[in-house]
Amino acid sequence: MNPANLSGLNGRRKMNNSPFNDLAPEYDAWFDEKGKLIFEIEVRAFQKILPDLPKPWLEVGAGSGRFAQALGIDTGLEPSIEMVKIARRRGINTFWSRGEQQVFEEALFGTVFLITTLCFLESPLEVLKEAYRILQPGGKVVLGLILKDSPWGQHYQQEKMEGHRIYKHATFYQCNEVARLTIQAGFMGERIISALFQKPGEVKHMEEPREGYYREAGFVIVVAEKQSEETLSNTNSDQDRNKK
Repeated sequence: MNPANLSGLNGRRKMNNSPFNDLAPEYDAWFDEKGKLIFEIEVRAFQKILPDLPKPWLEVGAGSGRFAQALGIDTGLEPSIEMVKIARRRGINTFWSRGEQQVFEEALFGTVFLITTLCFLESPLEVLKEAYRILQPGGKVVLGLILKDSPWGQHYQQEKMEGHRIYKHATFYQCNEVARLTIQAGFMGERIISALFQKPGEVKHMEEPREGYYREAGFVIVVAEKQSEETLSNTNSDQDRNKK
């Protein structure tokens, strides 16, 4: 796996200025402290889908490598160099880059994960299109999401308005907005898992995930399959005919 040259000075500058460079220790500590049970609930939800996901796996926006380590994802991509350092100490083969940059060869991975990453992206559609490029035919993109209309999404939006050090950088999406982005990038939704039904500040016990989308869920996993160029071309042709 040979990374290509990172594209452009501007991309490098943005990575050097990543707000998560200063927040890396605080972010990583959350998983052992306040967020420990939340993390375990989310990991259990992912375990429901892992056996069906083709390998090799990549996590875009790998952060400090917590999810990659827990889920058995070998390779990560992360724009914060301080996060990269922590993830590498956890044994994750982590590349320092942004998700929209062409770091990997085409059709290299079976599954690309974006776990609580979409809300922090400047160009979510471009990142999803790059995931499409590097996925094998029939490969999967897996999104771990805090959706805007959920109790947790509303909670974090309030924290954003109050200037929270992490969530002030986030943009939360509704479920239909995520569906639109994945379709535009060339994917077809396949499965949804919902978890974290306890409300913010009230997480006291372990939960089992539920199949399907529940608006009250604080964490939602979307699995979508890469569509072939032929399928996309036929779909676009049908849409054009319907417009006439």
